[in-house]
Amino acid sequence: MPALQSILSRLNTAFGEPNVDTLRDRADLFLPGKRLSAAVRALKLVPEDAARQRAWLRYLDSLPPGIHEGLRSVTHSALTTQPRPVAITFAWAPAYDFELTVWQAPDTKSSRGGITVLLRSRYPDDKHPLAR
Repeated sequence: MPALQSILSRLNTAFGEPNVDTLRDRADLFLPGKRLSAAVRALKLVPEDAARQRAWLRYLDSLPPGIHEGLRSVTHSALTTQPRPVAITFAWAPAYDFELTVWQAPDTKSSRGGITVLLRSRYPDDKHPLAR
């Protein structure tokens, strides 16, 4: 889905090196119970195009609770890692149901590590057959 891919590019810029360091002071937006859509709005990470903005925020709010909480938790952990935040790379792929895959490469003596988040879901306009 082109719109979701372009939005994830913006997230990769914001949460990548060296920009992730500037988000450390905003880790409170990702505390337990916080909504990802509210954090994305507060950080101005959504496209300025009103239709894409609404679609992206609606997509975030449609994530199942476990997927939403996992994504929120990974983001909070990355931003609060000491001595400095860990970069996150976001990716999306189509799937039948929602899926969240996370892996982390630790820092080494020669390079920084990072977290990769793969979010899989149906296309936003493709309703799940069991949805009411």
